[in-house]
Amino acid sequence: MDKQEILELISRFEAGRVTRMKLTMGEFSLELEKGGTALAVPAASAVSAASAAGEECPDGQGPCITAPLVGTFYHASQPGAEPFVKPGDRVKKGQTVGLLEAMKMMSEVQAPCDCVIEEIVAGDGTLVSFGEPLVRYREG
Repeated sequence: MDKQEILELISRFEAGRVTRMKLTMGEFSLELEKGGTALAVPAASAVSAASAAGEECPDGQGPCITAPLVGTFYHASQPGAEPFVKPGDRVKKGQTVGLLEAMKMMSEVQAPCDCVIEEIVAGDGTLVSFGEPLVRYREG
């Protein structure tokens, strides 16, 4: 499932009457729920890092994890909490490096591979566009 198909699915879900939906295709899983307050992090859907990773940062400084959809990027699970990662941290494939809020749903942004975080490119609480760099890393 490519990024455009995911965005279309979210748009149709938001416009429809269904209030909860879960889709799993191989390693990709998407869970949508509407109504009430924003979902807590443990119940949040995981954005497939493979679809958001491996792109070269615009500054040519190495690979980046990019935004898989338009939303607000957060460094931590809640205001005042420790950030998921900091520059210099070694992370494992699938480890959460940030959260992306879109349409009142929180999605984990995960490391695409075992790597070292070089820079958090997107500011905490900033609106990011599809494909915009979030985190620069180096494999290792």
